[in-house]
Amino acid sequence: MSDAIDHSIAQPGENRFWLTTSDGVGIDAVLLRGSLPRTTVVVLANGFTGTYRSPHTRAIAQGLLPVGDVMTFDFRGHHGSGGRSTVGNAEIHDLEAVVERLRELGYTHIATLGFSMGAAVAIRHAAIFGGISAVVSVSGPSRWYYRGSRSMRLLTFGVGRSFGRAFLRRFRKVRVTDQRWNPTPAEPREVAGEVSPAPLLVVHGDSDSYFPVSHATAIHDAARQPKDLWIVRGMGHAERAVDPELVVRLRDWLGERLPGPEQAE
Repeated sequence: MSDAIDHSIAQPGENRFWLTTSDGVGIDAVLLRGSLPRTTVVVLANGFTGTYRSPHTRAIAQGLLPVGDVMTFDFRGHHGSGGRSTVGNAEIHDLEAVVERLRELGYTHIATLGFSMGAAVAIRHAAIFGGISAVVSVSGPSRWYYRGSRSMRLLTFGVGRSFGRAFLRRFRKVRVTDQRWNPTPAEPREVAGEVSPAPLLVVHGDSDSYFPVSHATAIHDAARQPKDLWIVRGMGHAERAVDPELVVRLRDWLGERLPGPEQAE
């Protein structure tokens, strides 16, 4: 696809970037900046089919700006980014491309906050690459190939068949690979302990229709200190289920673990 970027999408206070991953995939990203230069930034990693264009993602990003600047992006195969989605495997390279660019821009404290697929990516990325100041997993799976819920059975059925991938491509602007994982990556619960010494917050709703609460407790149990677990009553799944009250709680948790906004010298 073309490397051309439509800069009209970015709003005032936003900077749009076209990044390239270590395996050559183009990533469409937008950085939201506060009024003063800062060295702290939070990266939002959407769930499968999610996009930084979503009003839910934008609302979360705006709510976190008191903590630091906020980088949002589309995973490979999603909307304006290149390549094809691998549904959580190669996506760690997308997140690393974002983190590398932020370091080049002078950010020294980088937190990652992932939702669903993005939560699994954030945990694996921090465990493999390191250098992250804090990690938040919201509605994340603890293991692969889970089919214990109707939502996950439908999702697995869709991405595993050509007509399902065609539907996603046409109606959700998501292009999914037809290649199986080989080898299968380590599961989030297997690598959660490697996130330390960065603090890890695991957030899950008790009304999640994709993954039951046991996924959150499995990740939390496998992680080392410092770690926290929030089971949110009545909360559903991922970005769409994050209400303003939870955004404030996330902001406060991150604010306690990251340096406050400061003016660059």
